[in-house]
Amino acid sequence: MKVTKQYLEDYAVGQVYRSGRLRIDKDQIIAFATQFDPQPYHLDEQAARKSVFGGLAASGWHTAALTMRLVVESEFRPADGVLGVGFDELSWPRPVRPGDELHVEGEVLDVRPSKSRPDRGLIRVKMTTFNQSGETRPNIYRQSARSSSVEQVRSGRLVFPGDVRLRRKR
Repeated sequence: MKVTKQYLEDYAVGQVYRSGRLRIDKDQIIAFATQFDPQPYHLDEQAARKSVFGGLAASGWHTAALTMRLVVESEFRPADGVLGVGFDELSWPRPVRPGDELHVEGEVLDVRPSKSRPDRGLIRVKMTTFNQSGETRPNIYRQSARSSSVEQVRSGRLVFPGDVRLRRKR
């Protein structure tokens, strides 16, 4: 597969980008939780059944990392990568379970040249992570260093302005 880098002039409001699919299994959930979020409902099926989740659930941090992987491997290909510096809000409306198959859809919300850097621009993209049933998963609001505004949207979406090179190098 040939990877085509995208530049600011390649983006338009309303464009939609999709990722591939990624299936999550019990061993992945437990391995991530063991290292990064060692709580009983991420590590032990019996303890998880007695928890608020009613069964084994992936760590929210795991689902956020999986979302990022899907975004990076998607059709959305800013020339210098997917850039951002933080999150304004992060929540998980529904748990990710063993056997879930995740995919991401992104929609360009805003495209504009940088006011301070003539060779750069900003794009705002709403990324939504779904499972195999079309239910939304992580809910992330992200803000770039180059913008002070963030659009809030309903659950299951990642919204971030990204720094993008203005024109192709010739």
